[in-house]
Amino acid sequence: MKTFWDERYKAEKYVYGEAPNAFLASKLAGLKPGKILLPAEGEGRNAVFAAKSGWEVQAFDWSEEGLKKAEKLADKEKVHISYQLGAMEEIHYEPETFDALGLIFAHFPETNRRVYHQKLSDFLKPGGYLILEGFSKAHLQFNTENPKAGGPKNEGMLFSLEDIRNDFPDFHWELLEEVQEELKEGEFHVGKAALIMAFGRKKKTN
Repeated sequence: MKTFWDERYKAEKYVYGEAPNAFLASKLAGLKPGKILLPAEGEGRNAVFAAKSGWEVQAFDWSEEGLKKAEKLADKEKVHISYQLGAMEEIHYEPETFDALGLIFAHFPETNRRVYHQKLSDFLKPGGYLILEGFSKAHLQFNTENPKAGGPKNEGMLFSLEDIRNDFPDFHWELLEEVQEELKEGEFHVGKAALIMAFGRKKKTN
C-alpha cells in the first residue's frame, strides 16, 4: 500500500485538491487553536489549513511523496507544519499532548484499526477534540458504481457507527452520524459517498 500511495502522490497536481476537508475546516473554526495531530495526512491540505488557522500542526504519513507535496504546499502558503514520515507502528508522541486530533479519510486494516485508534486517542489531552470523517460500510455500493468516489474496496477497512463508538469509548459525542453526500475533493473523491462524521470530546479524568 505504501507503493500505491507514493505512485498516486507523485502527480504534480494535488490529487485530493489543495482545499481542506470541509468538515474538518468547519469544526476547527469553532475551536480555540492549540496543538493538532493529523495522521495519514497525505499531501498536506488539512495540515496547511490548520496552520493557517493558527494551530501548531504535527502530521504524519508513510508516503514520502505525500510528505514532499505537503512541504511544498506549506511553503506556498507560507506556514510551518511538522510532518513525520512513518507508519502507525513507528510514530510516537508523548501521551496527552494534543488539543485536537483530525482523522480525515484515515482508514486502517480491520485487524489493527481499534489498536491504532486507541493509540491515537492516548495522544489527545482530556477535554481534547476528535474530528473524524471517513467512508462508511455502505460506501461500497458507491465506489463500485463510481471508482472516482474513492475509498477502500475492502469492507473491513470501512466504518460503522458502532466501530467508532467501540474504538473511542472515552468520548462524549457532539456529533456522530452516517450521511450521504456528494464529494468534490480533487480527482479521487468525486461523486456520491456514504460517510461517517464524528465530532467528540475526550472525557476528562476525575
